[in-house]
Amino acid sequence: MKTIAWALAALLSASGMAQAQDVQAGFRAFLQNDIWPEARAAGVSRATFDAAFDGVKANTKLPDLQLPGDKTKVEEVNRQAEFQSPTSYFDEAKMAATAAKGRAMLQQYAGPIKRIEERYGVPGSILVAVWGRESGYGAAKIPYDAFEVLGTKAYLARRKEMFRAELIAALRIVEDGDLTPQQMKSSWAGALGQPQFMPTKFRQLAVDFDGDGRRDIWNSVPDTLASIANYLRQSGWQPGRGWGFEASVPASVSCTLEGPDQGRPIADFAKAGVTRASGRAFPAGEMRATGHLLMPAGRFGPSFIATPNFYVIKEYNNSDLYALFIGHLADRMGGAGPFSGDWRKVSGLTRGDVARLQERLVARGYDVGRPDGLAGFKTRRSIGAVQEKAGQPATCWPTKELAASIR
Repeated sequence: MKTIAWALAALLSASGMAQAQDVQAGFRAFLQNDIWPEARAAGVSRATFDAAFDGVKANTKLPDLQLPGDKTKVEEVNRQAEFQSPTSYFDEAKMAATAAKGRAMLQQYAGPIKRIEERYGVPGSILVAVWGRESGYGAAKIPYDAFEVLGTKAYLARRKEMFRAELIAALRIVEDGDLTPQQMKSSWAGALGQPQFMPTKFRQLAVDFDGDGRRDIWNSVPDTLASIANYLRQSGWQPGRGWGFEASVPASVSCTLEGPDQGRPIADFAKAGVTRASGRAFPAGEMRATGHLLMPAGRFGPSFIATPNFYVIKEYNNSDLYALFIGHLADRMGGAGPFSGDWRKVSGLTRGDVARLQERLVARGYDVGRPDGLAGFKTRRSIGAVQEKAGQPATCWPTKELAASIR
Protein backbone atom coordinates (compact mmCIF):
# COMPACT_ATOMS: atom_id res chain seq x y z
CA MET A 1 0.00 0.00 0.00
CA LYS A 2 2.87 2.37 0.83
CA THR A 3 4.39 1.66 -2.59
CA ILE A 4 1.10 2.54 -4.28
CA ALA A 5 0.78 5.73 -2.24
CA TRP A 6 4.32 6.78 -3.11
CA ALA A 7 3.72 6.03 -6.76
CA LEU A 8 0.49 8.05 -6.74
CA ALA A 9 2.22 10.97 -5.02
CA ALA A 10 5.03 10.87 -7.55
CA LEU A 11 2.50 10.79 -10.40
CA LEU A 12 0.61 13.77 -9.01
CA SER A 13 3.86 15.66 -8.43
CA ALA A 14 5.00 15.00 -11.98
CA SER A 15 1.60 16.04 -13.28
CA GLY A 16 1.76 19.28 -11.29
CA MET A 17 5.26 20.02 -12.55
CA ALA A 18 4.17 19.41 -16.12
CA GLN A 19 1.19 21.73 -15.70
CA ALA A 20 3.44 24.44 -14.20
CA GLN A 21 5.86 24.07 -17.11
CA ASP A 22 2.96 24.34 -19.55
CA VAL A 23 1.77 27.53 -17.84
CA GLN A 24 5.23 29.10 -18.05
CA ALA A 25 5.70 28.08 -21.68
CA GLY A 26 2.27 29.48 -22.50
CA PHE A 27 3.13 32.68 -20.65
CA ARG A 28 6.33 33.24 -22.66
CA ALA A 29 4.45 32.56 -25.90
CA PHE A 30 1.72 34.96 -24.81
CA LEU A 31 4.23 37.73 -24.15
CA GLN A 32 5.99 37.21 -27.47
CA ASN A 33 3.02 36.59 -29.74
CA ASP A 34 0.29 38.72 -28.14
CA ILE A 35 1.85 41.45 -26.03
CA TRP A 36 4.94 42.34 -28.03
CA PRO A 37 3.07 43.28 -31.26
CA GLU A 38 0.66 45.48 -29.26
CA ALA A 39 3.50 47.04 -27.27
CA ARG A 40 5.47 47.77 -30.44
CA ALA A 41 2.41 49.42 -32.00
CA ALA A 42 2.11 51.56 -28.85
CA GLY A 43 5.67 52.85 -29.29
CA VAL A 44 7.55 50.49 -26.97
CA SER A 45 11.05 49.53 -28.15
CA ARG A 46 12.28 45.97 -28.19
CA ALA A 47 15.01 46.92 -25.74
CA THR A 48 12.43 48.18 -23.23
CA PHE A 49 10.26 45.09 -23.73
CA ASP A 50 13.12 42.67 -23.21
CA ALA A 51 14.39 44.53 -20.15
CA ALA A 52 10.92 44.57 -18.58
CA PHE A 53 10.44 40.81 -18.93
CA ASP A 54 14.00 39.67 -18.31
CA GLY A 55 13.68 36.65 -15.99
CA VAL A 56 9.96 37.28 -15.38
CA LYS A 57 7.74 34.23 -14.89
CA ALA A 58 4.01 33.92 -14.40
CA ASN A 59 3.27 34.13 -10.66
CA THR A 60 0.49 31.58 -10.18
CA LYS A 61 0.30 32.36 -6.45
CA LEU A 62 -1.36 35.72 -7.12
CA PRO A 63 -5.05 35.91 -6.18
CA ASP A 64 -7.96 36.09 -8.61
CA LEU A 65 -6.40 33.97 -11.36
CA GLN A 66 -8.03 31.46 -13.67
CA LEU A 67 -5.54 28.78 -14.68
CA PRO A 68 -5.89 27.06 -18.05
CA GLY A 69 -8.65 24.46 -17.89
CA ASP A 70 -10.30 25.99 -14.81
CA LYS A 71 -13.88 27.14 -14.96
CA THR A 72 -14.65 30.82 -14.40
CA LYS A 73 -15.51 31.27 -10.75
CA VAL A 74 -15.68 33.83 -7.98
CA GLU A 75 -13.04 33.30 -5.30
CA GLU A 76 -14.55 31.72 -2.22
CA VAL A 77 -12.79 34.05 0.26
CA ASN A 78 -12.35 37.82 0.09
CA ARG A 79 -8.72 38.93 -0.07
CA GLN A 80 -9.24 42.69 -0.30
CA ALA A 81 -9.79 44.40 3.03
CA GLU A 82 -12.28 46.79 1.41
CA PHE A 83 -14.71 43.91 0.88
CA GLN A 84 -14.38 42.19 4.23
CA SER A 85 -15.89 42.86 7.67
CA PRO A 86 -16.56 46.55 8.44
CA THR A 87 -15.79 45.77 12.08
CA SER A 88 -12.14 45.01 11.35
CA TYR A 89 -11.87 47.61 8.60
CA PHE A 90 -12.84 50.39 11.02
CA ASP A 91 -10.91 49.10 14.03
CA GLU A 92 -11.04 52.06 16.40
CA ALA A 93 -7.52 51.79 17.79
CA LYS A 94 -6.04 51.69 14.29
CA MET A 95 -8.32 54.50 13.12
CA ALA A 96 -7.32 56.77 16.00
CA ALA A 97 -3.60 56.10 15.40
CA THR A 98 -3.94 56.67 11.65
CA ALA A 99 -5.80 59.95 12.25
CA ALA A 100 -3.11 61.14 14.67
CA LYS A 101 -0.42 60.38 12.10
CA GLY A 102 -2.50 62.15 9.44
CA ARG A 103 -2.73 65.31 11.55
CA ALA A 104 1.05 65.28 11.85
CA MET A 105 1.38 64.93 8.07
CA LEU A 106 -1.02 67.84 7.53
CA GLN A 107 1.24 70.01 9.66
CA GLN A 108 4.51 68.74 8.20
CA TYR A 109 3.42 69.39 4.61
CA ALA A 110 1.15 72.36 5.26
CA GLY A 111 2.85 74.54 2.62
CA PRO A 112 2.51 72.25 -0.41
CA ILE A 113 -0.91 71.04 0.76
CA LYS A 114 -2.22 74.62 0.80
CA ARG A 115 -0.99 75.18 -2.75
CA ILE A 116 -2.48 71.88 -3.89
CA GLU A 117 -5.84 72.78 -2.34
CA GLU A 118 -5.78 76.14 -4.13
CA ARG A 119 -5.07 74.52 -7.49
CA TYR A 120 -7.42 71.53 -7.33
CA GLY A 121 -10.10 72.41 -4.78
CA VAL A 122 -9.83 69.12 -2.88
CA PRO A 123 -9.37 69.37 0.92
CA GLY A 124 -5.92 68.44 2.18
CA SER A 125 -7.42 66.12 4.78
CA ILE A 126 -9.00 64.02 2.01
CA LEU A 127 -5.69 63.86 0.12
CA VAL A 128 -3.75 62.86 3.22
CA ALA A 129 -6.42 60.27 4.10
CA VAL A 130 -6.02 58.62 0.68
CA TRP A 131 -2.24 58.71 1.08
CA GLY A 132 -2.52 57.14 4.53
CA ARG A 133 -4.87 54.39 3.40
CA GLU A 134 -2.94 53.51 0.26
CA SER A 135 0.59 53.36 1.60
CA GLY A 136 0.67 54.27 5.29
CA TYR A 137 1.81 57.81 4.40
CA GLY A 138 4.53 56.37 2.18
CA ALA A 139 5.85 53.86 4.74
CA ALA A 140 4.35 50.69 3.25
CA LYS A 141 6.60 48.34 1.31
CA ILE A 142 5.58 47.73 -2.29
CA PRO A 143 7.39 44.46 -3.03
CA TYR A 144 6.11 43.02 -6.31
CA ASP A 145 7.65 43.26 -9.76
CA ALA A 146 5.00 45.18 -11.70
CA PHE A 147 5.72 43.33 -14.92
CA GLU A 148 5.42 39.96 -13.20
CA VAL A 149 2.07 40.97 -11.70
CA LEU A 150 0.59 42.68 -14.75
CA GLY A 151 1.93 40.11 -17.18
CA THR A 152 0.53 37.25 -15.10
CA LYS A 153 -2.85 38.89 -14.74
CA ALA A 154 -3.03 39.82 -18.43
CA TYR A 155 -2.50 36.12 -19.14
CA LEU A 156 -4.45 34.42 -16.35
CA ALA A 157 -6.78 36.84 -14.52
CA ARG A 158 -10.53 36.90 -15.02
CA ARG A 159 -10.28 40.53 -16.20
CA LYS A 160 -7.58 39.90 -18.79
CA GLU A 161 -8.36 42.86 -21.06
CA MET A 162 -8.12 45.36 -18.22
CA PHE A 163 -4.73 44.06 -17.12
CA ARG A 164 -3.53 43.88 -20.72
CA ALA A 165 -4.14 47.63 -21.06
CA GLU A 166 -2.37 48.22 -17.75
CA LEU A 167 0.61 46.13 -18.89
CA ILE A 168 1.01 48.16 -22.08
CA ALA A 169 0.76 51.38 -20.03
CA ALA A 170 3.47 50.09 -17.65
CA LEU A 171 5.77 49.43 -20.62
CA ARG A 172 5.12 52.98 -21.84
CA ILE A 173 6.10 54.35 -18.41
CA VAL A 174 9.52 52.75 -18.82
CA GLU A 175 9.76 53.78 -22.47
CA ASP A 176 8.98 57.38 -21.51
CA GLY A 177 11.84 57.35 -19.00
CA ASP A 178 9.80 57.77 -15.82
CA LEU A 179 11.34 54.64 -14.28
CA THR A 180 13.59 51.70 -15.09
CA PRO A 181 12.09 48.18 -15.12
CA GLN A 182 13.84 47.44 -11.81
CA GLN A 183 12.13 50.44 -10.21
CA MET A 184 8.66 49.34 -11.32
CA LYS A 185 7.45 47.92 -8.01
CA SER A 186 3.74 47.38 -7.42
CA SER A 187 1.13 45.83 -5.17
CA TRP A 188 -0.20 42.33 -5.89
CA ALA A 189 -2.85 44.05 -8.02
CA GLY A 190 -0.31 46.00 -10.10
CA ALA A 191 -0.79 49.43 -8.45
CA LEU A 192 2.19 51.79 -8.37
CA GLY A 193 3.79 54.15 -5.88
CA GLN A 194 2.57 55.85 -2.72
CA PRO A 195 -0.91 56.69 -4.09
CA GLN A 196 -1.22 53.21 -5.68
CA PHE A 197 -2.09 54.33 -9.21
CA MET A 198 -2.68 51.73 -11.87
CA PRO A 199 -0.31 52.41 -14.80
CA THR A 200 -3.01 53.94 -17.03
CA LYS A 201 -3.93 56.37 -14.26
CA PHE A 202 -0.29 57.26 -13.71
CA ARG A 203 0.09 58.19 -17.37
CA GLN A 204 -3.16 60.19 -17.37
CA LEU A 205 -3.16 61.86 -13.97
CA ALA A 206 0.21 61.85 -12.19
CA VAL A 207 1.57 65.36 -11.57
CA ASP A 208 5.04 66.88 -11.21
CA PHE A 209 4.20 69.34 -8.43
CA ASP A 210 7.65 69.84 -6.92
CA GLY A 211 9.01 71.06 -10.27
CA ASP A 212 11.91 68.64 -10.68
CA GLY A 213 10.76 67.50 -14.12
CA ARG A 214 9.58 64.04 -12.98
CA ARG A 215 6.19 62.75 -11.90
CA ASP A 216 7.60 60.91 -8.92
CA ILE A 217 4.80 59.23 -6.95
CA TRP A 218 7.36 56.87 -5.39
CA ASN A 219 9.52 59.38 -3.51
CA SER A 220 7.97 62.88 -3.70
CA VAL A 221 5.23 63.76 -1.23
CA PRO A 222 4.13 66.91 -3.17
CA ASP A 223 3.89 64.86 -6.40
CA THR A 224 1.98 62.14 -4.56
CA LEU A 225 -0.59 64.47 -2.97
CA ALA A 226 -1.04 66.60 -6.10
CA SER A 227 -1.52 63.46 -8.18
CA ILE A 228 -4.25 62.28 -5.81
CA ALA A 229 -5.86 65.72 -6.00
CA ASN A 230 -5.75 65.71 -9.80
CA TYR A 231 -7.29 62.23 -9.85
CA LEU A 232 -10.21 63.29 -7.63
CA ARG A 233 -10.78 66.63 -9.37
CA GLN A 234 -10.77 64.98 -12.80
CA SER A 235 -13.24 62.42 -11.44
CA GLY A 236 -15.70 65.22 -10.60
CA TRP A 237 -14.89 66.47 -7.10
CA GLN A 238 -17.17 69.38 -6.20
CA PRO A 239 -15.10 72.04 -4.37
CA GLY A 240 -16.73 73.45 -1.27
CA ARG A 241 -18.67 70.29 -0.38
CA GLY A 242 -17.72 67.53 2.01
CA TRP A 243 -18.24 63.80 1.47
CA GLY A 244 -21.31 63.28 3.67
CA PHE A 245 -22.81 63.01 7.18
CA GLU A 246 -23.47 60.12 9.54
CA ALA A 247 -27.24 59.95 9.97
CA SER A 248 -30.05 58.38 11.95
CA VAL A 249 -32.46 56.75 9.48
CA PRO A 250 -35.87 55.76 10.89
CA ALA A 251 -37.49 52.45 9.93
CA SER A 252 -40.05 54.42 7.92
CA VAL A 253 -37.31 55.28 5.42
CA SER A 254 -36.64 52.12 3.44
CA CYS A 255 -33.06 50.94 3.04
CA THR A 256 -33.97 50.12 -0.57
CA LEU A 257 -33.69 53.87 -1.28
CA GLU A 258 -29.90 53.60 -1.10
CA GLY A 259 -27.62 54.28 -4.04
CA PRO A 260 -25.94 56.86 -6.26
CA ASP A 261 -28.79 56.61 -8.75
CA GLN A 262 -31.42 57.63 -6.19
CA GLY A 263 -30.19 61.05 -5.16
CA ARG A 264 -32.58 63.73 -3.93
CA PRO A 265 -32.33 67.07 -2.10
CA ILE A 266 -31.03 66.56 1.42
CA ALA A 267 -34.08 68.56 2.55
CA ASP A 268 -36.27 65.66 1.37
CA PHE A 269 -34.41 63.25 3.62
CA ALA A 270 -34.78 65.66 6.52
CA LYS A 271 -38.55 65.93 5.91
CA ALA A 272 -38.75 62.11 5.98
CA GLY A 273 -37.22 62.07 9.47
CA VAL A 274 -33.54 61.52 8.69
CA THR A 275 -31.34 63.45 11.11
CA ARG A 276 -27.61 63.84 11.63
CA ALA A 277 -26.18 61.43 14.18
CA SER A 278 -24.32 64.33 15.79
CA GLY A 279 -27.60 66.01 16.69
CA ARG A 280 -26.71 69.10 14.67
CA ALA A 281 -28.83 70.22 11.75
CA PHE A 282 -27.73 69.62 8.18
CA PRO A 283 -25.90 72.75 6.97
CA ALA A 284 -28.32 75.26 5.43
CA GLY A 285 -26.23 75.40 2.28
CA GLU A 286 -26.61 71.65 1.79
CA MET A 287 -30.39 71.39 2.08
CA ARG A 288 -31.11 72.02 -1.60
CA ALA A 289 -28.07 70.06 -2.75
CA THR A 290 -28.21 66.41 -3.76
CA GLY A 291 -27.67 63.74 -1.15
CA HIS A 292 -27.74 59.94 -1.28
CA LEU A 293 -28.77 57.40 1.31
CA LEU A 294 -25.77 55.21 2.16
CA MET A 295 -26.08 52.06 4.31
CA PRO A 296 -22.90 50.07 3.67
CA ALA A 297 -23.87 47.33 6.15
CA GLY A 298 -27.62 47.63 5.71
CA ARG A 299 -29.41 48.01 9.03
CA PHE A 300 -26.48 46.31 10.79
CA GLY A 301 -24.19 49.35 10.77
CA PRO A 302 -24.10 53.15 10.74
CA SER A 303 -26.08 55.03 8.09
CA PHE A 304 -25.12 58.14 6.14
CA ILE A 305 -26.28 60.84 3.79
CA ALA A 306 -23.52 61.00 1.20
CA THR A 307 -22.81 63.83 -1.21
CA PRO A 308 -21.69 63.21 -4.81
CA ASN A 309 -18.11 63.63 -3.58
CA PHE A 310 -18.45 60.29 -1.80
CA TYR A 311 -18.87 58.63 -5.18
CA VAL A 312 -15.90 60.56 -6.53
CA ILE A 313 -13.80 58.88 -3.84
CA LYS A 314 -15.24 55.57 -5.05
CA GLU A 315 -13.76 56.33 -8.46
CA TYR A 316 -10.39 55.97 -6.75
CA ASN A 317 -11.32 52.60 -5.24
CA ASN A 318 -14.75 51.18 -6.03
CA SER A 319 -15.68 50.20 -2.49
CA ASP A 320 -18.21 51.83 -0.17
CA LEU A 321 -16.06 50.96 2.84
CA TYR A 322 -12.98 52.47 1.23
CA ALA A 323 -14.72 55.76 0.41
CA LEU A 324 -16.26 55.86 3.86
CA PHE A 325 -12.87 55.20 5.47
CA ILE A 326 -11.35 58.14 3.55
CA GLY A 327 -14.16 60.51 4.48
CA HIS A 328 -14.24 59.43 8.11
CA LEU A 329 -10.45 59.57 8.46
CA ALA A 330 -10.44 63.09 7.02
CA ASP A 331 -13.12 64.08 9.56
CA ARG A 332 -11.08 62.54 12.37
CA MET A 333 -8.07 64.61 11.36
CA GLY A 334 -10.30 67.64 11.83
CA GLY A 335 -11.29 66.64 15.35
CA ALA A 336 -14.37 64.45 14.82
CA GLY A 337 -14.91 61.39 16.99
CA PRO A 338 -15.75 57.75 16.23
CA PHE A 339 -18.94 56.68 14.45
CA SER A 340 -22.08 56.99 16.54
CA GLY A 341 -23.47 53.73 15.20
CA ASP A 342 -21.95 50.30 15.72
CA TRP A 343 -20.80 47.82 13.09
CA ARG A 344 -22.38 44.47 13.99
CA LYS A 345 -20.97 41.11 12.93
CA VAL A 346 -23.88 39.30 11.30
CA SER A 347 -23.08 37.80 7.91
CA GLY A 348 -21.11 34.59 8.34
CA LEU A 349 -21.11 34.22 4.55
CA THR A 350 -18.08 33.79 2.33
CA ARG A 351 -17.65 35.68 -0.91
CA GLY A 352 -18.68 32.49 -2.71
CA ASP A 353 -21.85 32.26 -0.59
CA VAL A 354 -22.77 35.84 -1.51
CA ALA A 355 -22.11 35.15 -5.19
CA ARG A 356 -24.47 32.18 -5.13
CA LEU A 357 -27.09 34.28 -3.34
CA GLN A 358 -26.71 36.95 -6.01
CA GLU A 359 -27.25 34.37 -8.74
CA ARG A 360 -30.49 33.29 -7.09
CA LEU A 361 -31.61 36.92 -6.83
CA VAL A 362 -30.87 37.43 -10.53
CA ALA A 363 -32.93 34.34 -11.32
CA ARG A 364 -35.82 36.01 -9.50
CA GLY A 365 -35.45 39.13 -11.63
CA TYR A 366 -33.52 41.37 -9.23
CA ASP A 367 -30.65 43.65 -10.27
CA VAL A 368 -27.49 42.94 -8.28
CA GLY A 369 -25.08 44.38 -10.84
CA ARG A 370 -22.56 41.60 -11.45
CA PRO A 371 -22.72 38.42 -9.31
CA ASP A 372 -19.24 38.88 -7.89
CA GLY A 373 -19.72 37.93 -4.26
CA LEU A 374 -19.51 41.55 -3.06
CA ALA A 375 -22.53 43.06 -1.31
CA GLY A 376 -22.69 46.39 -3.16
CA PHE A 377 -25.63 48.78 -3.04
CA LYS A 378 -27.57 46.97 -5.78
CA THR A 379 -27.30 43.69 -3.92
CA ARG A 380 -28.19 45.33 -0.62
CA ARG A 381 -31.33 47.00 -1.87
CA SER A 382 -32.40 43.89 -3.81
CA ILE A 383 -32.20 41.97 -0.54
CA GLY A 384 -34.31 44.67 1.09
CA ALA A 385 -36.89 44.41 -1.69
CA VAL A 386 -37.13 40.64 -1.19
CA GLN A 387 -37.59 41.12 2.54
CA GLU A 388 -40.26 43.78 2.10
CA LYS A 389 -42.11 41.62 -0.43
CA ALA A 390 -42.15 38.81 2.13
CA GLY A 391 -43.52 41.18 4.78
CA GLN A 392 -40.31 41.10 6.77
CA PRO A 393 -38.35 44.04 8.23
CA ALA A 394 -35.86 45.07 5.56
CA THR A 395 -32.23 44.81 6.67
CA CYS A 396 -30.64 45.10 3.20
CA TRP A 397 -27.79 42.78 4.16
CA PRO A 398 -26.91 39.17 3.26
CA THR A 399 -27.11 36.73 6.17
CA LYS A 400 -27.06 32.95 6.50
CA GLU A 401 -30.77 32.98 7.31
CA LEU A 402 -31.59 35.03 4.24
CA ALA A 403 -29.43 32.87 1.98
CA ALA A 404 -31.17 29.74 3.27
CA SER A 405 -34.60 31.23 2.60
CA ILE A 406 -33.91 32.13 -1.06
CA ARG A 407 -33.70 28.98 -3.15
